[in-house]
Amino acid sequence: QVQLVESGGGLKQAGESLRLSCAASGSIFRINAMGWYRQAPGKQRELVAFQTNAGSTTYTYPVKGRFAISRDNARNTVYLQMNNLKPEDTAVYYCNAAEWNDRAYWGQGTQVTVSS
Repeated sequence: QVQLVESGGGLKQAGESLRLSCAASGSIFRINAMGWYRQAPGKQRELVAFQTNAGSTTYTYPVKGRFAISRDNARNTVYLQMNNLKPEDTAVYYCNAAEWNDRAYWGQGTQVTVSS
């Protein structure tokens, strides 16, 4: 019902910035919230940032003050602005969309690599 496609990943040096995008298609009216998770090698997938249709946001503590999540007016695209990148931000970043009934959809992931 919902398809998510991420873009914007790449290689950056510490201190630089990067912006990720995720476009949703299909039954987007069912989506209540969109956000980002990440998974580093050997680590569990963790929440990075999430935003509801009402505008409520949540961030994992390590990215607070550096990352910012936003959605477009149509609520079908979510962005993650990543500033002051650190090597520990290196991970595969996955877009996520949650429906009103809590069903979740996942994107294919986009690699973010930060060198020191």
